[in-house]
Amino acid sequence: MPDSNPQRQWQSLSPREVTALLDSSDAGLTTAEASRRLSTYGPNALPTPRLPGFPRLFLRQFASPLIYVLLAAMAVSLGVGKLADATFIGLILLLNALIGALQEYHAHRSAQALRKLMVNRVQVVRDGETIEIPGEELVPGDLVLLGSGDRVPADLYLLEAKGLEVDESVLTGESLPVGKDSDLLCAPDAPLAERFNQCFAGSLVASGRGRGVVTGTGLATEVGKLSLSLESAEEAKPPLFQRIERFSKKLTIALLVSVALLAAIELARDTPPLLIFMTAVALAVSAIPEGLPMALTVVLSIGTRRMVRRHVIVRKLVAVESLGSCTVIAADKTGTLTENRLTASEVALLDDRNYHIGTNHPSDEVIERLCRVAALCNEAEVHRTDDGQWQGSGDAVDQALLVMACKCGIERGHLLARYPLCSQIHYEPALGYAATLHNDGERGLSCVKGALEKLLPMCSSMATAAGDVPLDNSRALDAMKSLAERGARVLALAEGKLPASDRVFPEQLHNLCLLGLVGMVDPLRPEAAQAVSDCRTAGIHVCMLTGDHPHTALSIARELKLADSEDGAVTGMELARAEAQGSTAVDQLTSGTRVYARVSPEQKLTIVQSLQRQGEFVAVTGDGVNDAPALHSAHVGVAMGERGTEVAKESADLLLTDDNFASVVAGVEEGRIAYRNIRKVVFFLISTGAAEIVLFVLSTAFAMPLPLTPVQLLWLNLVTNSVQSVGLALEPGEGDEMQRPPRPPRESLFDPLMLRRVITSGLVMGGVAFSCFYWLLQQGWQVEQARNSVLLLMVLFENVQVFNSRSEVRSIFHQPFFSNPVLLLGTLAAQGLHILSMYSPLMQGVLGVSPVSLAHWTGLLSLAMLQLLAMELLLRISNWRESNTAAG
Repeated sequence: MPDSNPQRQWQSLSPREVTALLDSSDAGLTTAEASRRLSTYGPNALPTPRLPGFPRLFLRQFASPLIYVLLAAMAVSLGVGKLADATFIGLILLLNALIGALQEYHAHRSAQALRKLMVNRVQVVRDGETIEIPGEELVPGDLVLLGSGDRVPADLYLLEAKGLEVDESVLTGESLPVGKDSDLLCAPDAPLAERFNQCFAGSLVASGRGRGVVTGTGLATEVGKLSLSLESAEEAKPPLFQRIERFSKKLTIALLVSVALLAAIELARDTPPLLIFMTAVALAVSAIPEGLPMALTVVLSIGTRRMVRRHVIVRKLVAVESLGSCTVIAADKTGTLTENRLTASEVALLDDRNYHIGTNHPSDEVIERLCRVAALCNEAEVHRTDDGQWQGSGDAVDQALLVMACKCGIERGHLLARYPLCSQIHYEPALGYAATLHNDGERGLSCVKGALEKLLPMCSSMATAAGDVPLDNSRALDAMKSLAERGARVLALAEGKLPASDRVFPEQLHNLCLLGLVGMVDPLRPEAAQAVSDCRTAGIHVCMLTGDHPHTALSIARELKLADSEDGAVTGMELARAEAQGSTAVDQLTSGTRVYARVSPEQKLTIVQSLQRQGEFVAVTGDGVNDAPALHSAHVGVAMGERGTEVAKESADLLLTDDNFASVVAGVEEGRIAYRNIRKVVFFLISTGAAEIVLFVLSTAFAMPLPLTPVQLLWLNLVTNSVQSVGLALEPGEGDEMQRPPRPPRESLFDPLMLRRVITSGLVMGGVAFSCFYWLLQQGWQVEQARNSVLLLMVLFENVQVFNSRSEVRSIFHQPFFSNPVLLLGTLAAQGLHILSMYSPLMQGVLGVSPVSLAHWTGLLSLAMLQLLAMELLLRISNWRESNTAAG
């Protein structure tokens, strides 16, 4: 049986050692042996994860401190026979749990999506013959044949490679196809991107062909390891949940203290225990914002719809606010900040002239000669689409060269008619160059492209504006270094003339003329630099993660102004050494770092977790399989919707439909608007609840009857309040969201500003309502009649308070009154519902309400307007203090 230890360093072994360990041969496995291995190792597929069922997701929605308090209130209400109270609370909890469970039902398929990278059919050698089998039937020791365009079906050790280049960007983040060489032996600790004698499941053959022996299938592949890390990765608790939990705990403590104090006072007065218990239940119902879970769901759902209009699809409701809370965005470079499309960006000539390739080509003889070679020594095909984009097939480098030639006005078809192809040398990594020989009348024209170090021995001259001159090696090497330092992949081009009697090819590749160097890059997305700048303005740090070379990473980072000339990049090797020393060393390394290069998928996850340990709220953007673990573990994961792999999409909380990094910034803005609206809703609900507590505490202190029944309290908290809170959820942005820094990660939802506003509101509304209740009883009104007026007054207070809640820092008189028509309609609806209930026989019996005169209603409205005056006075005092503090 073969040795297929997944920890074995195959890249450091010789072909003889590998085939011996895997018990394989040039004739491949026998059918019988393959069948035995299949039963031992299992199919070449990732196991389908057990997705949580809907009942489990439904029950999980109740795992929240706020929900626990509401469940306790419902249980108490049932215990004392208050069926209406318990029913109200139960319905709210049920509806909220249903909505939350439905939102999460499709959010647990990340590992399953990885299976889509496994191919269906593959060519293998068995019993000495080449046959085609389903990819799932591959086993360790199988000989696999690869060709251009194939998806690699399993992890392979290469026994043969001819011009083989593999796109491994989904695994490593490396933007360029990687040349493979079966003759190389790699270091045991070589990172994935530098194992040139191996191919990995899920990667794509860009060009060439190869033959390899299977070293790992299923979970033993690199993709399989990612699947395991994805399943084991701990998902960070969203920022909103953290804040709500802290708020709920404080609310619970305050409630228990209040109830205990109230009970002690009443016991000292010899109040009957049942009455004390009823009062405690009423106080609990007043203090608990029963409508908050539903209001949060409404705010986040509205934020979801707004994000869709800005090209962001939300897969988890809470991610709306999470993106607005982020303090760090860890962005994958390839396909996120860049276009993941190799482009010839610059030409360096040997007389110190440089040209940037654009739509307008320079009129230069040397450039024309260089583009002629680029087009003739080429095996790709490209064409321009109706929207002006370039599309093609073939090797990425050849496509980039052909597009460059087209931009300079040179068409390959016309050239081939003028210079028919006679002979050709295909590019191979070991060879380091490619060449073609063309008929040029009575002479031969040789065109060569490749690495500069390979072409220099072939050349004796170089092209300049003054004509061809003797070759200056140092000048060519300096030009190459300059391009490489700017993050470009450098390719040299040369041409030569052969006499009619001397067309032996390739032996005559000497005395060539070096035409120049082409720098090729994966270009930045046009919007990326501005998006990074906007993040900086909003106080959000952006760091770049890539599998590319540090030179390339730093070049892109400097274009984005993420790094300057003095900054360096942290490499995967440095990170590995820090990991060996422990989490403290990793945190010291990642603190303040903005550029990471040559990092593996597991290290991306390590970086995210390190930033989280340092108290950052982390958003991760990406599009490849290699980004999936980090996307899953971040506070919020953002995947590219157009070019992103299914794995990345399933691991993310948000999808960008236009793959535009600027949409991330738009999402941050919408997230901050959503959080502000959550604060507005929380303030509105808590302040009215605080008023009810003040009302009850004062009534108890003066030994008066309960001013409102528990059902009336639930009517206020769940019906009239909820109708108006929907309007607050639809509040537009105030315009300064992206000029403010992120909220501190430990900032409480219930901060000092909200505390001052809640205390003021509670004292004013509760005090006025108690005064009204006390005065009515003193005038000889029945308790039920007095409660009817107090209940109406509280609804009117809510109508006023909802407008006070529209902004924490701006006066109600400085806000566009009609900018939120839903809020206006909600306010009218809340008042209208209550008036209808006063005239409805059914609701009269349930709520204990009755109609009032217009004069009485007007008088109560006048009392409610005192709350408007109080909040405006508090705002003016706060602004005056802030201006004095700033001046001092």
